[in-house]
Amino acid sequence: MTQLRKMTLEELERRNYSQATARAYIGAIRRFAVHFHRSPDQLGPMEIREYQLHLYQGKLHPRTISLQTAALRFFYRKVLHQRLSADDLPLPKLLRRQVPIVLSCDEVARLIDSASNLRHRTILMTLYSTGMRRSELCHLRPEDIDKERMVVRIRQGKGGKDREVPLSPKLLEQLRTYYRSLKRRNGWLFPSLQARRPVEPISQKVVWYACREATRRAGITKPVHPHTLRHSFATHLFDSGAELPVIQTLLGHADPRDTMIYLHLATRKLRQAPNPLETLCLASTPGGEPAES
Repeated sequence: MTQLRKMTLEELERRNYSQATARAYIGAIRRFAVHFHRSPDQLGPMEIREYQLHLYQGKLHPRTISLQTAALRFFYRKVLHQRLSADDLPLPKLLRRQVPIVLSCDEVARLIDSASNLRHRTILMTLYSTGMRRSELCHLRPEDIDKERMVVRIRQGKGGKDREVPLSPKLLEQLRTYYRSLKRRNGWLFPSLQARRPVEPISQKVVWYACREATRRAGITKPVHPHTLRHSFATHLFDSGAELPVIQTLLGHADPRDTMIYLHLATRKLRQAPNPLETLCLASTPGGEPAES
């Protein structure tokens, strides 16, 4: 490990950044250095502007460019203590947030029933029943399943915060069946099955694959990924009558505006509002007659 990498990791840890953010920042700084074939402490504002232009020309998503820029801001300001202005490290204008894909209850059932094995089925059921992120699922431990209080503890979620979500009896039974079937137990609820990773949990790629394979087998044409089940969990909760503050707590959102998107996704309010066409008194149209051109 280089001294600069060590300094960056120590600064990230000192400021209590999550492991996911730390990995993303380290990767962003490394890619910046590789692009110029020089150590990042030998580069400056001129190279940063050139690199940002390179990222834009590569047609990367503005959020990806924003992450790269945030990593460089952190490195030069917090690690190297250089006084760079906002003009030296401008953040890109983000596009309007797209409305996420949501599955119907029937599609979720088809997805789960189409899982190719017991582990994949348990992964899908856990994602949908708890609304947790895929990284949070990967780091679940058996002791996080509190069957006495019927809650699932999610430790060190986004922002380094812990939270609890209700444990459904159906999910508890599924987890018991799954855990009894494990041939390798290494302290994680979903342990890695790779021989070269005997003490690690499953990777996020496994969770992605479980969703992708079940989607294909179920014949669902919507693009489905692990976060789709999180969106579906929240939307179905709201449709069933749950209030937004409750959903915000269950999802671990720090900003209530992040939860407001489910107002637009839910159909409960839409069903309650009468369609304006239904309120019109229209004359009956003779049936079977062709429309005039």
